[in-house]
Amino acid sequence: MANANRQFRVADAAVLQALVRAQPLATLVITHEGALHANHVPLYLDPTRGEHGTLVGHVARANSVWPLLPQAAVAIFHGPQAYISPTWYPSKALDGKQVPTWNYATVHAHGQLTALKDDPDTLRSILHTLSEAHESHRAEPWRLEDAPPAYIEQMMRAIVGIELAVERWEGVWKVSQNRTETDRAGVVAGLTAEGTPAALAMAALVRQGAPA
Repeated sequence: MANANRQFRVADAAVLQALVRAQPLATLVITHEGALHANHVPLYLDPTRGEHGTLVGHVARANSVWPLLPQAAVAIFHGPQAYISPTWYPSKALDGKQVPTWNYATVHAHGQLTALKDDPDTLRSILHTLSEAHESHRAEPWRLEDAPPAYIEQMMRAIVGIELAVERWEGVWKVSQNRTETDRAGVVAGLTAEGTPAALAMAALVRQGAPA
């Protein structure tokens, strides 16, 4: 994200980490011997571990990525995103000099990715943490203890815990903050008229404006 337009960059760790918690499915990328390896893995942020927090999760033991670890990695988290039509800008009527663009919010977490291949206690703790994070709001949340112990042991043998010790966060919020107030209002109206979940989520971000 070093090449991202400065006006779209967000450095507030609380804002970035809020997106990570809201959209925990990461695109996890490493490079090994000149080849890129990308996996899609839900990750839980533990803000108490390390200066910038630690992301934890697991992959299938059959996944070819974990034997390559430890490696430098980046975890990419995607927030709302939407196509922006130039027809939504009132300023288009002045000279027609407008083109399409794309609005989005995204977070990159850079750090060292390691595998916890020989640590069943830590792996069980990760499973507890992940299930509680995604089940706690339900009326009848599923818990690890709901399944037979032998079955959980069997499932645990098929996965490997991973953790990414975050060394730096990068964020980009491209939410029409480079447009006039009138054009932003046009973008909100256009997205609202689209009515899709993605469009409505982006309309809400445009209304809020870019984080300070």
